[in-house]
Parts: sequence; structure tokens; C-alpha cells
Amino acid sequence: MSRNFEPVWLALPFPAFVIDATARIAEVNDAAEGFCMASRRQMRGHKLEDFAGTGSAVVDAVQQAQGGMRSVVLHDVQIGWGGQARGMANVQANKLGEGEVLLMLHPRSIADRMDRSLSHRHAARSVAGMAAMLAHEIRNPLAGISGAAQLLSGALGTEDRELTDVIEDEARRIGDLVNRVEAFGEMGPGEVQAVNIHDVIDRAKRAAAAGFAKHIRFKEVFDPSIPPTVGSGDQLMQVLINLLKNAAEAMPAGGVVTLKTAFRPGVKLSLPGKRRQSLPIEILLRDSGPGIAPSILEDVFEPFVSTKASGTGLGLSLVSKIIADHGGVVDCRSDSSGTEFRLLLPVWKEVG
Repeated sequence: MSRNFEPVWLALPFPAFVIDATARIAEVNDAAEGFCMASRRQMRGHKLEDFAGTGSAVVDAVQQAQGGMRSVVLHDVQIGWGGQARGMANVQANKLGEGEVLLMLHPRSIADRMDRSLSHRHAARSVAGMAAMLAHEIRNPLAGISGAAQLLSGALGTEDRELTDVIEDEARRIGDLVNRVEAFGEMGPGEVQAVNIHDVIDRAKRAAAAGFAKHIRFKEVFDPSIPPTVGSGDQLMQVLINLLKNAAEAMPAGGVVTLKTAFRPGVKLSLPGKRRQSLPIEILLRDSGPGIAPSILEDVFEPFVSTKASGTGLGLSLVSKIIADHGGVVDCRSDSSGTEFRLLLPVWKEVG
């Protein structure tokens, strides 16, 4: 009795390819499209080395499997695809017969990124707790400093008054910073509801295009079948606005931001009590900027880590906290060709 395994193939949570006897890509699954940022049509019929690169470890693994090894496994391989870095992965190539090979990539970083997302959430909460505890103690002396500076300015000459103006400006700046950090503890998803993620993306894109992102272009690749996610549309819009603002500031006029959505069943997050949360809704936001310096890439979601000289380092930390509060995760990839943020969110489920 023959069985149709296509649903299993398409639902695999990691990138998988069928390579034919001529080393051309015969088939790819959904996860491979997302990982490679390319469609089936763009990859089918092309030589594997056209995407993976001549002499790459991926091509070598396939050649070994075709040459008689039958099964080849390589660990911690740096994957490049279409000239862009895709991170570290374990590579597995299994001979299927007649020269065909099943190539599977197991991105090592998916679990690592989920773990980091949870640690970022805890870090943001720690900052919130610290701010709540210290806010009162900081605001009182700040008010005294600011008041004393105002009193002094009335009895000083113009040159000395400039110094009291600096004191007042700096006291105000510290107060604003305390307010922003304190906001971490006050934000939660609130009353949750079904959220159409495409409506949120459209609102964020229009707001950005009318203001800080007038100089850039948008490219959209949307999956219209995505079901609603759960949470607050306004807070998810704030996440996208923060990411779009960072992208716009990183690019000159004519830069491109790609917004892509997809439904990826199979991605799950482990929770306390042996529970697992499915996160099939994927949102990708990629810019064409110069990328984030490798020295801070692993820490971009940590509070007070910033890529900008005048930044407070709270924007991406807030992004991570909001997504975590919505039961999702966020990660970042970056190289010299641009930066990509990937959001994974749960599906709305009716209660009762």
C-alpha cells in the first residue's frame, strides 16, 4: 500500500533538500525556503554549489554520500547560501538511491537563540525590578539637584548660567532614562485578543513610511493563510516600529527593508512543567544596511547594549521583552549584507 509522505516532508521543522545525480536541487521543503530566503522555483533545477558555494562543506557532504558513503554527518559547519551567511549548522547527507541524496541542515542556533531570548526576558525583568526599587531614590535627589541649579542660575552671569543649564539638562536626561527603564515593569500584553499580524505590519509600515523611513523602500513577501496570533496589536506594532526605525537609521536613501511572513509548523518552545508551546507564525524583517558588529551581535537584546553612539540600549531589549510576554521568541542574524530579525509567535486559540 503506497502512502503519501508529502505532508511529513513539508512539515519538517529544519531545512531539507533532495539533490539529484547531477548535483542539482530537485526538491526543497518549507523550512528550507525560510532558511535560504529563496523560493522553490528559484532553487529547483539549479546546482547546489550555485547557492552553497563551490567547495563548501555542504557540497562535499553530498558528494561523499553519492560516492558510496551513504550517510555523512558534519558538525558545526558554517553555512553560506546565495553569498549570505546563515549561521552554524549540523549537516546530514543520506543516499536515497540512483545518485539522489537527502540533504538536511540542522541549524544549531535555533535552540540557542530560544534560550537567549528567555535570558533576555529575565534580564529585562531584572532591569525593571531595579528601576522600580531605585526610581524613588533617584528622583528625589534629581529634583533637589535640578531645583538648586534653577536657584543658582538666577544669581549667576551668562557664562556661569550655561553650566547650570547643563546640570538641568543632564538631570532631565537621567529622569527620562529612569522613566523608560521603569516602563519595562509596567508593560505586559494586557487583555489578550486575536491579532491579524498582517494588519499590524501594514500599520507599522505606513507609520514608518510617513516619517523616519521616507528614504527607504519596502519589499513584502506575505503568506496570506497565516492565522491570527495572540496578544496586543499595539504592542506588536511597537515592536515592528522599533525594528523598522533601527533598519531605517542603518541604511542610506534607497535602502530596502524586506518584510516576510510564513507559517512554520514544528517550531516549539519548551516551558516549565514539561509543556511545549508551538510557535508557527514567523515574521522576518531584513534590511540592506552594513550589519551589526560581530563583537556585540550576541548581546544586542541585552539592556543598555546599543549600536548607536547616542542610543540608550533599551529599544531591542524592549522588543525582546514584548515578544517574550506574548509567548514568542526573537533572534537576530547579521552580516555585511544586512541584518535580519526573526519573530516567532503562537497561534490564537479560542477558549471554550
